[in-house]
Amino acid sequence: MSHVVALPVLIPLLAGSISLIFWRSHSAQRWIGVIANAALLVASLWLLRETWVHGHLVMHMGNWPAPFGIVLVSDLLAAIMIVLTGITGLATALFSLSSIPREQERFGYYPLLHLLLAGVAGAFLTGDIFNLYVWFEVMLVASFALLILGGERAQMEGAIKYVTLNLLSSALFLTAIGLLYGVAGTLNMADLAVKLAEVPPEQSGLLTVIAMLFMIAFGIKAAAFPLFFWLPASYHTPQVAVSALFAGLLTKVGVYSLFRFFTLIFDQDVAFTHEILLWMAVLTMLSGVLGAAAQYEFRRILSFHSISQIGYMILGLALFTPLALVGGIIYIVHHSIVKASLFQISGLVYRLRGTYELKGLGGLFRSHPWLSILFLIAALSLAGMPPLSGFMAKFIIVRAGLEAGAWVAVFFALLVGLLTLYSMLKIWNEVFWKAGPETQHEVPTRGQSPRLTYYYLPIALFAVMTILLGVAIQPIYEIAERSASQLLDTRGYIEAVLGVQP
Repeated sequence: MSHVVALPVLIPLLAGSISLIFWRSHSAQRWIGVIANAALLVASLWLLRETWVHGHLVMHMGNWPAPFGIVLVSDLLAAIMIVLTGITGLATALFSLSSIPREQERFGYYPLLHLLLAGVAGAFLTGDIFNLYVWFEVMLVASFALLILGGERAQMEGAIKYVTLNLLSSALFLTAIGLLYGVAGTLNMADLAVKLAEVPPEQSGLLTVIAMLFMIAFGIKAAAFPLFFWLPASYHTPQVAVSALFAGLLTKVGVYSLFRFFTLIFDQDVAFTHEILLWMAVLTMLSGVLGAAAQYEFRRILSFHSISQIGYMILGLALFTPLALVGGIIYIVHHSIVKASLFQISGLVYRLRGTYELKGLGGLFRSHPWLSILFLIAALSLAGMPPLSGFMAKFIIVRAGLEAGAWVAVFFALLVGLLTLYSMLKIWNEVFWKAGPETQHEVPTRGQSPRLTYYYLPIALFAVMTILLGVAIQPIYEIAERSASQLLDTRGYIEAVLGVQP
């Protein structure tokens, strides 16, 4: 069943190629996007099931044995991330049916969307560091093109900041790859886990430096403190479907890489590296939520909150206990769903009122009560209110912090939760509860379909998932628990890839 590992990469690549064939038929491209992403979701669920039943799945490209050839590897963490890719991809394709202006479709929106999803899936599944770099570059090219689609001034400014910091991240990543290859003579992740355990003590300092380079590179990708400012400068500029996809999925690639590298490869000096990760998590949470509290533009608030929520995920890794890793994984799942939903809601608000500025909004609770309820579900979940998914994720991480004696981190995690609630209530009051301006009216956005069904459908599905993750968390908890066990005991990963006992 190892061939199923390649499907999440092949499906979007094939869909992108078919979309190029139908370049002049925008209607065909739209439905290819929906069908292909539905297929991606089915393939991702199949992959998760096979990984749960059979353990690690490995596909050797060209039948070259590891560590000499390229391998695709699915453990439970990778399979979970692929399912999130399928969910977010399908929701984005549905939302795009009405939200993407027709003139932007002419510039290749759908082929770029498929290319981005292929890059994300490849990054989650690769078992080789250099191929991870390649998939990062695929994502960077596709995401940059999606950011500038439309060519407006604000988009160009945001995209320049985005690509500059991400190119710095790529340069650091490539430098670290070169240094690591010089030390170990291999770039296969499983082989590195074996080789670095045998590195002589006099090279431990160099390994720590290399680990820090990777931490900075992935920290930039994840929008962690202190190099996070590219995210709030860029995520509010493109089409909202793109913002939702980026917020729900793209930063998780950096978080996933931190989880993978600092459990499988760099576990020689856990006390030092994870102490740095702990403070990175705390400062990321705090700086993001303070930035959100100062904003009065819908998408800017959500962008800063993306930063603060990344801090919770990194905190789960930094604490490095089984319960903390479970909390970090569940938090990734929760945040991917909730944050994509909130960005899509902001897009629907813009479709109805023609602005993202909170001061120019109001009255939506009276005119669109269902939209208000959907926002409230996502907002309260983001703030960690029971019985929604955000409460369970934060509860697990806070409990793990208390068990580990990380009192300062727990204090700030709770404080950031309160400040998140403040920001969400600010949006609720300004957009939905207060009376709207007297001159306010429905705004039919030029070049877009007047139908709202494709706006509401993915938002409603996200709301259902958020509720289910809160009230029926046991299945995802069991998957996350076994995934955390695989991260802490890497022998299964190494044996599956190399075919030898570590």
